[in-house]
Amino acid sequence: MDLREYMSVRRAYNIVRQSIDSKKRLTFEEFAILCRLDAANEPVKTSAIAEYQSALRPTMTHRTNHLAGLAYIVRGEGEKDRRNVVCSISDAGREAVAELSTLTRAQIPSGAALSRTSPERICKYVDAMGSVFCKAGDLVLLGVYADDSDSLSIMQLVDALGLLQPTVSMSVSSLADLGLVERSRDAAGQHTTSVRLAPAGLKRAEELSGIIEDVVVRRKLRKPRD
Repeated sequence: MDLREYMSVRRAYNIVRQSIDSKKRLTFEEFAILCRLDAANEPVKTSAIAEYQSALRPTMTHRTNHLAGLAYIVRGEGEKDRRNVVCSISDAGREAVAELSTLTRAQIPSGAALSRTSPERICKYVDAMGSVFCKAGDLVLLGVYADDSDSLSIMQLVDALGLLQPTVSMSVSSLADLGLVERSRDAAGQHTTSVRLAPAGLKRAEELSGIIEDVVVRRKLRKPRD
């Protein structure tokens, strides 16, 4: 997967997520779980989902509890081993996948990576991307790294990431405290005018980019020729 493809989908979904009622709002990781279950078309062990997302058991329990509470997934016992908890996508979950994929696709501007793909293909990208966990701070690092310029303003980052301005500002402050980014300020020293990667931030962004580039997006199987 190309980094620009990853950032294009994440930005689009971040915008979509803000427009959804808070009670039905899904994290990107929860959306990815639905996409994986939709593609699997059969019950999947919760432990397998946790392994796919490299998530600890309490984290996965929280995510699946939320999805089950929205009636997007159904949990049950495994057929061979009842100690295993399996998850299946519901009809409501499939409808949510179709709607979110369509909305996400619509938020990718013309000329951007994947702007000419289909909602079904977006679902496959989200499924693949679910294996890479990126916090808001990681997205800020990637946003600066993926841009052709040396630095970006807060509002440019907001536009590039599709995140709210307070989220970006807090992430930049945290990254600066960790020595991952450097900030330029206005004459009064009160407002950040631009953000650039510090050497440690560049190294982290390169590591994340490498992980993303190793992600493989599933392709639709071709029907065998007669």
